[in-house]
Amino acid sequence: MTSQITPIGAKHVGIFEAKAHFSALIDDAIAGKTTVITKRGKPVARIVPTEDARRERAKRAADRIRAMRGVLKLARGETIRDLIYAGRR
Repeated sequence: MTSQITPIGAKHVGIFEAKAHFSALIDDAIAGKTTVITKRGKPVARIVPTEDARRERAKRAADRIRAMRGVLKLARGETIRDLIYAGRR
């Protein structure tokens, strides 16, 4: 028997609930969310987004970051690296 790693933040649902709300679980996968199906409290299956969905989600995030470039202004002489360093303190 192999151990399974459950993604942090994955929703856990029982088999009965998964069957009753399967379409919603598929919509969640399209949105990039992972769902763990359980039987008597033990994980037995996962519904995960396809690699294409993950790639599309990452592309949308990158597009939002690029759009923010024109909106955010740095102080004179300040760099992105300075902001990253300040955020870690």
